[in-house]
Amino acid sequence: MSHGARPKPAISRKSLNLSGTIRIPGDKSISHRSFMFGGLASGETRITGLLEGEDVINTGKAMRAMGARIRKEDDAWIINGTGNGALLAPEAPLDFGNAGTGCRLTMGLVGVYDFASTFIGDASLTKRPMGRVLNPLREMGVQVTSADGDRLPVTLNGPKTPNPITYRVPMASAQVKSAVLLAGLNTPGTTTVIEPVMTRDHTEKMLQGFGASLSVDTDVDGVRTIRLEGRGKLTGQVIDVPGDPSSTAFPLVAALLVPGSDVTILNVLMNPTRTGLILTLQEMGADIEVLNARTAGGEDVADLRVRHSELKGVSVPEDRAPSMIDEYPVLAVAAAFAEGQTVMHGLEELRVKESDRLTAVADGLKLNGVDCDEGEASLLVRGLPSGKGYGSATGAAVKTHLDHRIAMSFLVMGLVSEHPVSVDDATMIATSFPEFMDLMTGLGAQIEILESAAA
Repeated sequence: MSHGARPKPAISRKSLNLSGTIRIPGDKSISHRSFMFGGLASGETRITGLLEGEDVINTGKAMRAMGARIRKEDDAWIINGTGNGALLAPEAPLDFGNAGTGCRLTMGLVGVYDFASTFIGDASLTKRPMGRVLNPLREMGVQVTSADGDRLPVTLNGPKTPNPITYRVPMASAQVKSAVLLAGLNTPGTTTVIEPVMTRDHTEKMLQGFGASLSVDTDVDGVRTIRLEGRGKLTGQVIDVPGDPSSTAFPLVAALLVPGSDVTILNVLMNPTRTGLILTLQEMGADIEVLNARTAGGEDVADLRVRHSELKGVSVPEDRAPSMIDEYPVLAVAAAFAEGQTVMHGLEELRVKESDRLTAVADGLKLNGVDCDEGEASLLVRGLPSGKGYGSATGAAVKTHLDHRIAMSFLVMGLVSEHPVSVDDATMIATSFPEFMDLMTGLGAQIEILESAAA
């Protein structure tokens, strides 16, 4: 969301028979990395299927500010990169808006360069902690100037020669792992990342695809050791970005919950590090049929046919959290309509997302009549399949805290609740899923933006 944009509340109402075939916009994680690696590689990179949300576009603007030439031709993005090690010092602060992924990964990419770079963002991003990325950069010799608590604005001054490090990631975070590996691209010698719990592996796969000398070893306990040889050559690639599983989650859960629904979702990324939600929903009794499973650009892709299902509560294992961390808000909505209780553990990472997502979800559920308990790193939801009493007869709006996934999750909830569900702002949905409203209403969902500031 652009800085200071006027909030636009939205409301969703009980719907029936969602149907149709849709294609989800490109995966956000792969889109960010496509702009970054294309901007860094020698030669031309051609990207189709890119997610053109504000977050990804801000990453593209940052790469352009550091010397990459980026243009759009028809449905493809064409990038002529600088070559590894040849980024230019940005003349102005790099503004990432709401994009935590773009900001943290770019800090790793550019922080080790022997020049100053300053990072800024919107009100939401400015509140988010950056220390988890800045600490390993400090070990590599980067000087960091930041607001209190290692928050934005952050200015990085790289050393003459960065130090290659061996870094054990202290939490399950693909952003931290990736930032260290990207810093290693312009660092002499071998940069090593040890990952006790596997997280999404797009950085490793894509760096190998662009020609980086990168190896991954996994021991008997599942601990991964990733080694990257610095200062090698990256070469431009052709990339077709598959559909984002985190965005897929919203029409998928809506189709499961709304009676009479039958929806097919095309070209969904099925990387095993990203399919925790689908696995969990299937355990709950969801009718999700995987069709046309295939490999595209080194990633698993498939089409999904989703039909209305009677769900039952489950206990979601803690070790599944990294593969579905962004999907817990909409899973909590699904759990609200499941028979029995659903328990989710290992959710501490939700507290440092675009908002304190765990509290935001619990507060939104309670506001709309759902019986739930919020723990320090857990959420327990007691479901009511009928949805009777759910929603808000008075129009009380869920506080979204500038968080796109909170907004979309509760708009899905309103499609099956007795009363409408309102959210205080829907403008920030454009950061990750600008097509959300049109796509959902095209399936038959009763969702609308309200122009007034009171839902």
